[in-house]
Amino acid sequence: MSNLTLIIGNKNYSSWSLRPWILLKHHHIDFQEKKVALFTQTTDEELSDYNSDYKVPILKDNELLIWDSLSILEYISEQYLENHGWPVDPHERSIARSICSEMHSSYFHVRNELPMNCRKKINTITLSQDTSKEIERICWLWRMCRNAHKNRGEWLFGEFTIADAMFAPIAIRFYGYSIPLPAIEERYMKSVLNHPSTIEWIDASKRETEVIQSVEIDTQ
Repeated sequence: MSNLTLIIGNKNYSSWSLRPWILLKHHHIDFQEKKVALFTQTTDEELSDYNSDYKVPILKDNELLIWDSLSILEYISEQYLENHGWPVDPHERSIARSICSEMHSSYFHVRNELPMNCRKKINTITLSQDTSKEIERICWLWRMCRNAHKNRGEWLFGEFTIADAMFAPIAIRFYGYSIPLPAIEERYMKSVLNHPSTIEWIDASKRETEVIQSVEIDTQ
């Protein structure tokens, strides 16, 4: 049995949980998965032993606890991937870390107006100017990375890295809310959606029965 346990939230809603999950899956790292349904009467109690301020995800490696998605991704890279979760080239690695940190700390309007919901396909949605600007910024980052590495593979830095794990939930959001994208960005979004682990995650989300009403978007 694996020493690793990844504690996640609802697959339909928990974008932060997807990030370390997809990196582990992509690299075929064996781990146990424990799901804690979010926003229930027992959520805080179930998360109280993990030092994470009642947030997911959490990675448990034997008795060691790591929380916060980006910290978990760094830990997986260091301990299980010989630091190859990031691009090998120092210049590329610096850019990858920069866009991941930006993803981690920014895009509040995208998060609020386009909450993660793997089960829904919304054909039209009216976006605020702030959200549209954030989408333009994300597209610019994707285009910059893809143009620089288009001859080395389909991912942001050629090979799949932590950067792709960090932006995977954004690709799901863009598809689910039918956000129109230029050709380069649309191809990258489709690469994320066609990843076997993304397909596995979305399929599992559709089998969930929990509904978090506060993040459900009215499509009427």
